[in-house]
Amino acid sequence: MLVAEIMDLLDASIVNVAGPDLERSLGASPVGLQWVIGGYALTLGAGLILGGRLGDRYGRRRMFLIGLSAFTTASLLCAIAPNIESLIAFRLVQGAAGAMLLPQGLGLLRENFSGAELTKVFGVFGPVLGLGGIVGPVLGGALIEGDWFGLGWRLVFLVNVPIGVVALIVAARVVPRKSGDRSVSVDGVGAALVAVACALLVLALNQGQDAGWPLWTWLSMAASVVGFALFARRQRSTAALGREPLVTPALLRKPAFTAGLGGIALFFAGLIGSQLVLTLYLQIGQRFTAGEAGLGNLPLAVGTAIGGAVSGAFLADKVGRKVLQIGPLVQLGGAALLWFELDDAGSFSAWDIAPGVAVSGIGAGMVIAALFSFMLAAVDDDEIGSASGVLSAVQSIGGSVGVAVFGSLFFARAENGDFVGGFHHALIAQAVVLAAFLAITFLLPEKARPEGEPAAEAEPETPETPKRAGV
Repeated sequence: MLVAEIMDLLDASIVNVAGPDLERSLGASPVGLQWVIGGYALTLGAGLILGGRLGDRYGRRRMFLIGLSAFTTASLLCAIAPNIESLIAFRLVQGAAGAMLLPQGLGLLRENFSGAELTKVFGVFGPVLGLGGIVGPVLGGALIEGDWFGLGWRLVFLVNVPIGVVALIVAARVVPRKSGDRSVSVDGVGAALVAVACALLVLALNQGQDAGWPLWTWLSMAASVVGFALFARRQRSTAALGREPLVTPALLRKPAFTAGLGGIALFFAGLIGSQLVLTLYLQIGQRFTAGEAGLGNLPLAVGTAIGGAVSGAFLADKVGRKVLQIGPLVQLGGAALLWFELDDAGSFSAWDIAPGVAVSGIGAGMVIAALFSFMLAAVDDDEIGSASGVLSAVQSIGGSVGVAVFGSLFFARAENGDFVGGFHHALIAQAVVLAAFLAITFLLPEKARPEGEPAAEAEPETPETPKRAGV
């Protein structure tokens, strides 16, 4: 389970440092690069809820093996992609495979461990997944710069193949068989609606800047809003007919939960988008190698780990919801510091911006470690499983939107050689996003849901999102 989940998490960020190599090798444009990075998060987020439901119906072991096989195959296809269009298509497939894989992992652990043993399992699981998220750009940079066998960026995807094959063989041998519940229904129409709505939104945001924001981009975004509304209506009608919806409709009638979903989308859009801009600035603006750009992300990773440790260890319990308000304020302080560090950069090195980046990471870590627990405190015990799936999906889709928006802001100035200006525009956008998130936090419950609460036993998926968010 650990190996498979780390593979999936790594691929969400490992490609960030591959931009210049993709441009040289495949002629990737800025829009193409945004699709390679954000397309994966798009299909992952759009399919997560469906993936969890398929595991309920057909059995988690079966869906885990299918998802792992598809993810490994898609990684191979990405590695041998002959052009940027093929790579984007294979990345979309890879994200969809990840959506089938991720929801099964923690559920399988819940099925096969219990009591104190399960506590120990999750005690290992969270930090290891955290490590996977942190080392993505660093590992990606090392693989690209190593250029073993002249494969360059292709190694970023090819490394998954032998690991995936071994994990598949081991999983087939050691994961116990357990039948699914064929009485569980799968709302295919609902899944299609949310996937189309997400695609229409990200398509317009990715292509809009490059195309000059023609009419079709605005129509596409309007259609995405209609698609999400139709999805919500579909969930209500499905529940009214006595069938199981993908999302429990009662969740969408809880003001704290629905407001929190907007907060999660905003927060992760800003976090993922600004991390991408940092990497682009180092590689394109300062001509860092992939390896140097990967190491340039270390202050952010270390800061996030420190902030998460402080928040998770005592701060969230001590000050409650205020930790979600302190975090973005610290991030804003880091963004302000980074603004002036960029202005002062003459003969540039990564150390020039390390303080601002690290402070931003500390603030982000404080929020990440606590956010999902506060969100789950707004829902009833029997809704936790559905709520967790929705939170994971919104987190991933928010990241995809962030890649599109922040990438477009940066490239709009970078095309004229104004890389500092592009970074400044991204910092302004991050400040706006953080201010909106800060306002939303006042609508969340004042206390988080304790991890040891009995309600957590009600659903196999219960710990999934909080643990992943704790990364």
